[in-house]
Amino acid sequence: MVTVGELSQYLDSLFPPDLAESWDNVGLLAGDASQPVSRLMACLTLTPASVREAVEGRAEFVVAHHPLPFRPLLRLTGDSLPGRLLWELARHGIAIYSPHTSFDSAERGINQRLAEGLGLQTPCPLVPQEQSEGGSGRWGSLPEHTLLEELAGIARRLLHAACVQVVGESDRLISHVAVACGSGGDFLAAAREHGCQCLVTGEASFHTCLEAEAEGVALILPGHYASERFAVEQLAEELQSAFPGLDVWASREERDPLWLL
Repeated sequence: MVTVGELSQYLDSLFPPDLAESWDNVGLLAGDASQPVSRLMACLTLTPASVREAVEGRAEFVVAHHPLPFRPLLRLTGDSLPGRLLWELARHGIAIYSPHTSFDSAERGINQRLAEGLGLQTPCPLVPQEQSEGGSGRWGSLPEHTLLEELAGIARRLLHAACVQVVGESDRLISHVAVACGSGGDFLAAAREHGCQCLVTGEASFHTCLEAEAEGVALILPGHYASERFAVEQLAEELQSAFPGLDVWASREERDPLWLL
């Protein structure tokens, strides 16, 4: 039977911790490396709903893209939401592993998957890391010039997003595209430096949208949740294939906290 430690080592090999941003908290965050695992749940974020699902589903290991804890906790009590969630998982013996920005940047990480899903040819990191095939974001060229409105539709369908927000004229022709999952407005300058006419990212601030408009770079914003959840579902399928003795599933209870009226 596979153990918490063996699963953690496998995930480390896919998403090397040294790819993580300096401010991040990645890897095995809670758990006993020697504990056997038979049931594994993957999710984007540990919330009351996804923690309840893990407990009721008798998971022994959770891969949560967003770290919990993210910042150090001085005490593990029910006085805070992170404390309550961690205590609930710990008292049921559920280990927590978070790949976060290592998963974003890895050679087969979220940004690579997003770039390939959009049809970018030979995508490369927006910000390469030394001695690594990975790096932050991705950029590449489309097989042919594509209207911004059409590219936004491709992104919406790929990510099963309820809608996408767009900055830029709908009939603008796009040939070079940058991608950055999650909240990637900080990659606007890098996208512009690589000659990209469009940046696809989960979300961006109002002022970043204004800056992009002024700089002539279109934005496609499918939402933070949609820009990353698809890769969590793919990861669950890949872990099931790699460890056929496990019962693996992507959380069925977590939802985008934003809804449209």
